[in-house]
Amino acid sequence: MSTISELNDHARKHGACRLVATTGVDALPVDKLRGLMQLVKGYDAFDEAGMLDGNDPHGEHDFGALDFDGVTYFWKFDYYADASYSLGAQNAADPSTVRVLTIMLASEY
Repeated sequence: MSTISELNDHARKHGACRLVATTGVDALPVDKLRGLMQLVKGYDAFDEAGMLDGNDPHGEHDFGALDFDGVTYFWKFDYYADASYSLGAQNAADPSTVRVLTIMLASEY
């Protein structure tokens, strides 16, 4: 497991990141949003099979796709150099990198 995947897993599982929900996700009732968040936190279906076949070709655990209540959702990480979110991070393996986890409907991608 790479440093990036370890940092991403920790951030996702323990809320050690900024969370962003798209309009479609934000419109979910609270109980459904809680259920979706539990699935995102527990996500472990990473497949490093390759760029075209797998969802994690670089082994960074930075993207996931899941089905919940018959709807497909995506989540992904973006990286920033500081908490102002104005500069993209140069090194996602640096523990000081600010992580932003976005959860969206697949149709919003």
